[in-house]
Amino acid sequence: MTATSQSKGLGLVAAVLLVAAALVGCSSVVDNIPTSMGGLPEGVPQRPATPAPFPLVHDMPPPRQDSALTEADSKRLREELKNTRKRVAPMEATGSTAPKAGSGRNP
Repeated sequence: MTATSQSKGLGLVAAVLLVAAALVGCSSVVDNIPTSMGGLPEGVPQRPATPAPFPLVHDMPPPRQDSALTEADSKRLREELKNTRKRVAPMEATGSTAPKAGSGRNP
């Protein structure tokens, strides 16, 4: 490598670093760009004054208040599912998903 090509390479690196520094310096101004020039749209909420705290990864959530299904609830839900399948099966066989005329209940 000659001295001139080495100095050109250093000049290019210096120019890239200078442009990068200029862009970093302008980053605080980007929030104030008008909407018509590509800034944030109207109605965007303001940034919070303090950043949100970092989530605690190792903290366990509190125990649930709801309990698991009892055997009676499980049996009731299985029966409801069976009844629903029986009701829907004839509709699927005919290709119609709408109930037949006159089969609806009046309120």
